[in-house]
Amino acid sequence: MTAPAIVATDISRTYELDGVSVPALRGVSLTIEPTDYVAIVGTSGSGKSTLMHLLGGLDRPSGGTLLIGGRDVAGLGPAEMAKLRNETIGFVFQSFHLLARTTARDNVALPLVYRGVGRRERRARAAEMLERVGLAHRLDHRPNQMSGGEQQRVAIARALVTEPAVLLADEPTGNLDSATGQSVLALLESLNDDGVAVVLVTHDRDVAARARRRIVMKDGAIVPLAGEDA
Repeated sequence: MTAPAIVATDISRTYELDGVSVPALRGVSLTIEPTDYVAIVGTSGSGKSTLMHLLGGLDRPSGGTLLIGGRDVAGLGPAEMAKLRNETIGFVFQSFHLLARTTARDNVALPLVYRGVGRRERRARAAEMLERVGLAHRLDHRPNQMSGGEQQRVAIARALVTEPAVLLADEPTGNLDSATGQSVLALLESLNDDGVAVVLVTHDRDVAARARRRIVMKDGAIVPLAGEDA
């Protein structure tokens, strides 16, 4: 049996602001399996973005246990955390975060630079990922030569090029019109069918409804749903 990609057990996150402790997460437990398609939904301030940062290894919990790729993040230094993120997690953001003066192929290849992959192999793997997301004809185009939907597909290809266990998507349709957003969601669903775990963070319940499992956040905690488990 394949081990879970991420296991969070009673994790919390508290920030210190001007000497005041502000709890952002309160005792959250969840498991992300290798084939999961999960939507984390909640209003602004519910804790869903804080949870995503923790699940992606961008932050550490104040309490509880968080295993990413079977490793307890509490015992990892900054370099080890960066390596774990690069090997395990792919990120897709609402604002794409593409390098403006760089081609689609080189944007997608960027995570492989940090792995020490040679230029020829980087470019070949990037081209393969762009073909996978339907952009084989856009290899040498820069972001300003592409539509918003195409830019988000480039961002998804960049997230996939390291062959991560989990794709974390934070409001991936937030800057797109409804038709383009639907096509991006269809792509994520296709990738999930191919064996990539997808965790989608959104405030849009219609987007969340397309996932196989929903987790609703409120006041830093998971709100149980009838007939669903966290």
